[in-house]
Amino acid sequence: MNRPPAFSEDVSGLPDHAFSYRSLTWWGVIDFMIIEGLFFALMIAAYFFLMSHEQHWAPEPIDPPGLVAGSLFTLVMLLSEIPNTMVKRAATEMDIVKVRRLLLLMSAIGGALLVIRGFEFNSLHVLWYSNAYGSVLWGLLVLHTTHVATDLGDTIVLAFLMRTAHGETPRRFIDTDENALYWRFVWISWLPIYALIYWVPRLFR
Repeated sequence: MNRPPAFSEDVSGLPDHAFSYRSLTWWGVIDFMIIEGLFFALMIAAYFFLMSHEQHWAPEPIDPPGLVAGSLFTLVMLLSEIPNTMVKRAATEMDIVKVRRLLLLMSAIGGALLVIRGFEFNSLHVLWYSNAYGSVLWGLLVLHTTHVATDLGDTIVLAFLMRTAHGETPRRFIDTDENALYWRFVWISWLPIYALIYWVPRLFR
């Protein structure tokens, strides 16, 4: 039985780490964002399907959600991209001092966002089991909250690891870079959800 010749190319000189599309985990993060983006798309489709079966949206006599908590959440998320970009650049430059400091800041921002999100749930003026309108609003918020909490957990772990011997390895800087990429997905995906929850019910009453 003939066997193909053994692969004898010497790859010992290749780097053992890489940023962006040259990293295998980068592609994993991209795939994860695509999958989660489809979940958001399905929830948005369900939102418009349910809306098409109601004469009023929000259904009377329910008032549209209060704007204060949701708008504050959105503003903080948009501003968070400033330190997020900074930590991404610091990770690429392997500046461990800046990475350590900025990861703590991003962890604090994530915690603050979850607190604001609690006030958001309280300002919806409807419970998840009240009607279809309430269910889809709560569904959108819960789905997005899981992403905020997931990234916060990852950021806290990275903030801890970067203060140990593991933080000196290139792999952790790559993880930090990819975590910053995922945070961009989290805040960008929030923008259409914010419009659906807070402004569509005001425009189509």
